[in-house]
Amino acid sequence: MTQKNITSVNESIDRIIETVNGLSEETIRWQPTNDEWSIMQIMAHIVEALPYWIEEIKLLVETPGKEWGRNHLHEGRLEAVKPETVDAISVVEMVKKLEKVKQTVQAGIEHLTEEQLSAEATSVNPNFGTKPLSFIIEHLIDQHVNKHEGQMNRNLSKLSSKNSK
Repeated sequence: MTQKNITSVNESIDRIIETVNGLSEETIRWQPTNDEWSIMQIMAHIVEALPYWIEEIKLLVETPGKEWGRNHLHEGRLEAVKPETVDAISVVEMVKKLEKVKQTVQAGIEHLTEEQLSAEATSVNPNFGTKPLSFIIEHLIDQHVNKHEGQMNRNLSKLSSKNSK
């Protein structure tokens, strides 16, 4: 399972980087609405979130059954996407951080055993309840980065529609 997830995360991040490399700085930093993230904020979120979940996995391996997770108001999550935070970093630097995230994910999950992957623990988020460690990898890392890749593409569609009016 984990190799499939590593490959999937790497492919999603590679597609994100490829897309970003073909965009202007203005497009990357464009925010569709006040309630939606710019592509830069989406990248910043991925750069913060995936290492966060890898650290949660590490802690669960060290302390099986420990409560895990966070909610949408988690300070690190919010700080990563604040406009002043993302405005302070270059697109080139953010892309480098995305590349590094691929290594972080691989190093964090490639050696997990089936026993570790199936060990269950309860999330602080009541929407998740008690889940196996594999849930974090599949849903909060792999599917999560893929979902944000789709969000980036929706931003580009909205910008294209806006510009064609």
